[in-house]
Amino acid sequence: MKTLTKILIFLVSIVLHSQTTVSGKVMDNKSQPIEGANVYLDGTYDGATTDVNGEFLFTTEEEGTQALVVSFLSFETKTIVEEVNKLSNLQIKLREDVESLDAVVLSAGTFEANDNSKVSVLKPLDVVTTASALGDFVGALQTLPGTSNVAEDGRLFVRGGDAEETQIFIDGIRVFTPYTPTTNNLPTRGRYSPFLFDGITFSTGGYSSEFGQALSSVLLLNTINEPIQEKTDISIMSVGVGLGNTQKWEKSSLSFNTSYVNLGPYFDIFNNRNNWDRPLQAAQGETVYRQIFDSGILKFYAAFDFTDLATTQEDINFEEGLDFSLNNKNFYVNTSYKGVLGNGWTLNTGLSYTYARNKIGIMTSDVRDTENSAHVKLKLKKRFNSRFKLSFGTEQFITDFDEKFEDTGINENYGFNNNITAGFAEADLIFSKDLALKVGVRADYSSIFNDFEIAPRTALAYKTSKNGQVSLAYGNFFQNPNNSILKFEQNLRAEKTTHYILNYQYVNDGKIFRAEAYRKDYDHLVKFDSEFTTFDSEYNSNGDGFAQGVDLFWRDNTSIKNLDYWISYSYLDTERDYRNFQNSAQPNFATNHNFSVVGKYWIESWKSQVGLAYAFASERPYTNPNRGGFLTERTKAFNSLSLNWAYLLDQQKILYFSVNNVLGFKNINNYQYADTPDLNGQFNRRAIRPGADQFFFIGFFWTISEDGKDNQLNNL
Repeated sequence: MKTLTKILIFLVSIVLHSQTTVSGKVMDNKSQPIEGANVYLDGTYDGATTDVNGEFLFTTEEEGTQALVVSFLSFETKTIVEEVNKLSNLQIKLREDVESLDAVVLSAGTFEANDNSKVSVLKPLDVVTTASALGDFVGALQTLPGTSNVAEDGRLFVRGGDAEETQIFIDGIRVFTPYTPTTNNLPTRGRYSPFLFDGITFSTGGYSSEFGQALSSVLLLNTINEPIQEKTDISIMSVGVGLGNTQKWEKSSLSFNTSYVNLGPYFDIFNNRNNWDRPLQAAQGETVYRQIFDSGILKFYAAFDFTDLATTQEDINFEEGLDFSLNNKNFYVNTSYKGVLGNGWTLNTGLSYTYARNKIGIMTSDVRDTENSAHVKLKLKKRFNSRFKLSFGTEQFITDFDEKFEDTGINENYGFNNNITAGFAEADLIFSKDLALKVGVRADYSSIFNDFEIAPRTALAYKTSKNGQVSLAYGNFFQNPNNSILKFEQNLRAEKTTHYILNYQYVNDGKIFRAEAYRKDYDHLVKFDSEFTTFDSEYNSNGDGFAQGVDLFWRDNTSIKNLDYWISYSYLDTERDYRNFQNSAQPNFATNHNFSVVGKYWIESWKSQVGLAYAFASERPYTNPNRGGFLTERTKAFNSLSLNWAYLLDQQKILYFSVNNVLGFKNINNYQYADTPDLNGQFNRRAIRPGADQFFFIGFFWTISEDGKDNQLNNL
């Protein structure tokens, strides 16, 4: 019996001797214990969960070098490779996962409109369901803070910047002619249909060093990567018709949209202040082809549009009016590829080409201009780990512009060629879930000026609470003068702005609040000594200016069932000494106060969505030669209330109504004064008003899809 007892004791001691105890404590970076963390030896069933004190203990029969894995939600997984007999009394600290949903984001100056974004102030649906937008993505963005309401123009004027200071990119590649041409007091529209885009990033300042040749703002449009199903969209509207179709295969897809607009029948019913000889007609077509590879996606985008019009406009200096005609053809093609190269490397590359031709008639003058432009871009990005990413690349802009001017006894040619070569580099440093830094630099060489410009840029974001954060951004931005200047004079410099931005953002349960203060300083703005740019004007780059202000934004889509609304307010203080300005002054397109409210409400019993959009802009400056002074007078304030109603006839048929400025406010954009005084020495004037105080729209939209459930409510 004693012998058997000795044998049992010996066997138990062998078993106990072959087991090793693994123990320790798991904490966060503030040395606070983490309860519930998983701790285990990789490839085994040996492990434990930490207790309330963050401690763990388990035994294992494994020997030699082992990998101890420690993981917990919202923290980075940590792996310790060591001899198993040394894995005891460990003090383990986990770092917060900087890629978690509640991690800090760099938000200074940037508005996202993307279903997949961590922080979206707008959704793709908003682009075409906003009552005042009339289906134009630019119209929807004009309800955001930082934009000025220039109703007669239709383009984006951002934070005291002229519309030409905002550049538009599709899939990261430049669009050189993003707006349809038009005449005075008939606002332009963006050329490209929102139906083919699923993401929009609107940056009002402080943007990445990847983007250049933009003084004030960049608008990034991203085409859909992969459609959900095959479908056909049919549109019958009071101003024209539209047709769209999507075909989908295993690893590729093709989408197209076409439309035709003719305002002639509309003007026959509703009065217009212009006398139309040929009412505006426009035909547009665009297509996207997508090919998915094992490690990337290739997109081919092409768009063509044609615009024609002829009108006689009221002009105080011509009793019978001013004759104006326009014929435009525009073609744009864009090819891009995004793919994974392996070992943390990704590639983004693409190119675009633009052909634009205008035939313009102004009284007895004929102007014909042609632009050929191209953009080639290559970007590489290396992800070293979740806390450090580096991107760099190069790009080339090519522009060939030619203009022919003919008038009685005059026949002149103007134009220019310019190549811009640029390189950029940028690093993302994520110190923690609460702190992130972006540092970049950009260099541009312009052949037309034979000059280099270096633009450093940086942005910092810090999370102040679970739902709030602050961001800072600084940067220099350069842009060449526009075609109307370079065709006459090339002995100039690139225009420059410096941005300073402070942003606070709060996001919680369908609510978002943003407050942003900024300052922009302008240098090297072009000045000339004539009323308009002409071949015999004297030009220089001695202009300057500033813009500063505060932007506020609030959106809530959860507090009241079926109601979604947002409110925007901007205060802008700006002055410039540029173009033909006599002295530094607030330009006519800038308003000190801009306010807008957008609301959308779904009425289930009516199967309808109703919406409203109200816009207010304070007085705009103008020059009154009867009183002296330069841009010292003010127009009355701008007001407009727009309403829309989308009614579902059935799941795939929608009837849509909208009216802009439903209350018929008599808005005045500016005043035109006579060139010469009357017998009393006074200059007569006329108010420059929109072509019509109101605009009415009716449309029928029908979707034919595979599942029979899809509809165009997202496209209205």
